[in-house]
Amino acid sequence: MREFLILNCGFKEENILVLTDQEIEPELIPTKKNILESLEWLVKGCQAGDSLVFYFSGHGVSQPDFDGDERDGFSETICPVDFMTEGMIVDNDINSAIVWPLKNGVTLHAIVDACHSGTVLDLEHVYNRQENKWEDNSPPYGNARKHSDGGLAISLSACLDNQVAADTTKPQISASKPFDVYKEHLIL
Repeated sequence: MREFLILNCGFKEENILVLTDQEIEPELIPTKKNILESLEWLVKGCQAGDSLVFYFSGHGVSQPDFDGDERDGFSETICPVDFMTEGMIVDNDINSAIVWPLKNGVTLHAIVDACHSGTVLDLEHVYNRQENKWEDNSPPYGNARKHSDGGLAISLSACLDNQVAADTTKPQISASKPFDVYKEHLIL
């Protein structure tokens, strides 16, 4: 993804931050703390005309909604490497970190390749592909905020909230080497 953004989208290398579990630098390992700090870094100082990209490829789960702001009763989460001790990163936290701060004229493209990732950004509206229409995703009651400060957030997810994302094998590379179906078809 890093190379794609640089070579095909004109992003500067110094404006890209990559966290990976194969990293030796402690601040670049995708712990809960590092991911949340990276989300803040992404939107800090954004201004009209900026195009931001959040890409996550990893594990995601659905858990019971403890604050009553989910229409289906479940919160979507992403799993940092230390989730067993520090917990998941919940959709509400992702929304408040990278959607709320978006100023007018700023566009965020979120690409989330994880299970149960359909509404992991907790946006106001979701697109129902089967019915070919936008649907309201606002909280069933209460004052929970799901919108930006004027910017545009677009989320492309590998699957719906109640689905798992798939890996498969790619015969032309190796009969046993798994590849990510979503990323393979997203980046041409």
